[in-house]
Amino acid sequence: MAERVLEQCRLFNEGVRTGDWGGYLDRFADTATLRIEGDPGSPYVGRAAIAGAYAAAPPDDTLDVTSVTCDGDEDIARVTWSAGGAGTLRIRWSAGRIAELSAQFDAPD
Repeated sequence: MAERVLEQCRLFNEGVRTGDWGGYLDRFADTATLRIEGDPGSPYVGRAAIAGAYAAAPPDDTLDVTSVTCDGDEDIARVTWSAGGAGTLRIRWSAGRIAELSAQFDAPD
């Protein structure tokens, strides 16, 4: 199951490098929810709203997955960002697509 998280993070990094978020966004369900801690527009509900958020303010740093814990349809991934910092991605899947993704950031040391 960790493969689905690693692939989603690979697609995220590809989006950062190329500006093409298509592959990353395609894995979200039509009714998915994206929650980003500290983002005043969050949560984004629906793939169209998520795509709009990425178009308006695309992320500019890649991430590395340091660990993944899988429990049925939910994955919890610890990540680090290339610009510094770490955090947790919680991803809930339904029928092979992302139903909910939540990004939380660790407090700085």
